[in-house]
Amino acid sequence: MSTSAASHGQSRAEGDTVRAVAVVGGSSPDTDSGAQFPDDPAVARGFRAGQEWALEAAYRRWSSVIFTVAWRACGSKEDAEDITQLVYVSAWRGRETYDPNKAALPAWLLGVTKNKIADHWASRAREQRRIDAAERASETSPLTEEGVDQIADRVLLANELAHLDQPQRKIMELAFYQDLTHSQIASLLSLPLGTVKSHIRRSLERLRRRLEVDGVAV
Repeated sequence: MSTSAASHGQSRAEGDTVRAVAVVGGSSPDTDSGAQFPDDPAVARGFRAGQEWALEAAYRRWSSVIFTVAWRACGSKEDAEDITQLVYVSAWRGRETYDPNKAALPAWLLGVTKNKIADHWASRAREQRRIDAAERASETSPLTEEGVDQIADRVLLANELAHLDQPQRKIMELAFYQDLTHSQIASLLSLPLGTVKSHIRRSLERLRRRLEVDGVAV
């Protein structure tokens, strides 16, 4: 198995771990720790060490705060639920970047939350620009059947790109919407050229499988 495939598999497994904790809870802390209900610093250390009981404790203690912040920022319960999920998935995957000696875990999680809220609004803004562009195109000239098909294809393609993980989504957006070459994308994102080509090839294969049912050309 390649390094990239192994990394992708690990990321999916970590995401599944977070989802499982959110639904049914994780394992309990070791009784040797001497605390049936560990304090916040113990949870922070366990989280940093990758212990699933600490992930469960972090979710139980602070997910409601994260959800409330996301709901107030987005005005949508559904979006807030999605952001809360993304925060814990991202935090769990990136736990090695967290230093319990520099920040309390809830404060660090709120920092991740702010980033996910910003990503949410950036995504909304991009989608609105695409819609506005489609509307302007429809106003400037009468749409033929072919033109309608092209707009539908672009909307479907945009929706499918949104389902890709990073950095695949960013790479494909640069290729499709900014028409950058593989080399330009690699330079812009500071990635090896071979990695960019591999991401594009796998992403195209996935998009083709998802879109060929609808007859969309990729």
